[in-house]
Amino acid sequence: MKLAIVGSVGLPAKYGGFETLVENLALHHDANRIECAVTVYCSAKFYADRPDRFHNVELKYIPLGANGPQSIPYDIVSMFSALWNGADVILVLGVSGAIAIPLLRLLGSARVVTNVDGIEWKRAKWRSASRWFLRLSERIAAKWSHVVIADNAEIAKHIMAHYGVACNVIPYGGDHVLATCADDSAREELPSRFALAICRIEPENNVAMIVEAFARQPAIDLVFVGNWSASAYGLGIREHFAGIPHLHLLDPVYDAARLKSLREGASVYIHGHSAGGTNPSLVEAMHCHDLVLAFDCGFNRSTTEGAAHYFRDCNHLGTMLAQIADGTIKPRLGVLKEIADRRYRWEIVARQYFDIIS
Repeated sequence: MKLAIVGSVGLPAKYGGFETLVENLALHHDANRIECAVTVYCSAKFYADRPDRFHNVELKYIPLGANGPQSIPYDIVSMFSALWNGADVILVLGVSGAIAIPLLRLLGSARVVTNVDGIEWKRAKWRSASRWFLRLSERIAAKWSHVVIADNAEIAKHIMAHYGVACNVIPYGGDHVLATCADDSAREELPSRFALAICRIEPENNVAMIVEAFARQPAIDLVFVGNWSASAYGLGIREHFAGIPHLHLLDPVYDAARLKSLREGASVYIHGHSAGGTNPSLVEAMHCHDLVLAFDCGFNRSTTEGAAHYFRDCNHLGTMLAQIADGTIKPRLGVLKEIADRRYRWEIVARQYFDIIS
C-alpha cells in the first residue's frame, strides 16, 4: 500500500502541530516496520537542505509555501502529485485544498482521509471572503472525504451537526516534550518560579487578556513565549506592556532543550486558546504541569476532561492568580498527567491513524 501525506510544512518537524504529527507517524511507521510505503509532501521554500528520505519515509518537495494563501495551491498540487504517483490513501491535513477533493475522487481511486483541523473559518484573523472560502472548504472536506478525522470531540460534534458526517476522533500526542534533557541556560535571567504561556500571538489565543491580568497581579511573574514581532497585534501588546518587570515577553523558542527548561521552571501553565480543537500546546502542558489555567471553552474542557481551572475574562483570570498566590488554588498532583498518559501519547495516536489508513 502507498500512503501520501499532504498539508504539512514537511519533515523534519520545525513548525507546528501538523508537522509534529507527521514526524511521529513517520517514526512509528519506521519503528514498527509497517508494510506501507509512505511519502510526505514538503514545502521546498521551508527547507534549504532537502534530503530524499526521513526515517524510511520518502520526501517530495513542492516549490510553494505551505502557509497563508499559497497553502491552497500547495495542498492541491501535492494531492494530484500523490494521485499521479499511485497513492492508495491520501492523508490530507487541514482543509486549505479541500476544494479539489471532488475532482481528486473523480479522477482516481485513492481513499481520501482528511483531518479537518479546527474550525478555521471562525478565527478572528480571517476577513469575510477568506472566512466564506474556509467554511466552503470545510463542507467539501466533510462531504467528499472517505474518512474524516477530528482532533477533538467538540469538532466532531460540529461536523455532525452541520454536515451529518461522523468523525473519527484522534487527538495529538504530547509526550515528545519529555524526551529531551533541559538546557537550564534558558532560565538564567528569569525568576526561580513563574507562570508560563507558549503560543502564536493571535487574538483568538486571548494574549492581550492574559498579559493584562498578569500586569495587574505582580505577585506572579509571567514568562510568555511567542512570535510578538509577526503582527501589529503582537507588537502593540509588547510595546504597551514594556517596562513591567514581572512580565517576560520572550521571542519564539524552538530548541526543545530550552523549552524543557522553561517548562520545568513553571509553577503554572496558562492556555488562552479559544479556537481550534485539541491544541498541541495544551496536551504538551498536561504532560509537564499539575496546574493549568485554560480559557473556558468546550475544546479546552474536552481536552482536559474538566481537570484544569478555567477563566472567562481578564478579571476572572486575575482573581484566579490571586488565589494561586495566597494558596487557595493548589495543583492537582498527577491528575492531568494521568489523562495525558491515557490519551495523548504518540504511540496511541499513531496506531489509531494507521488503523484507519490500513
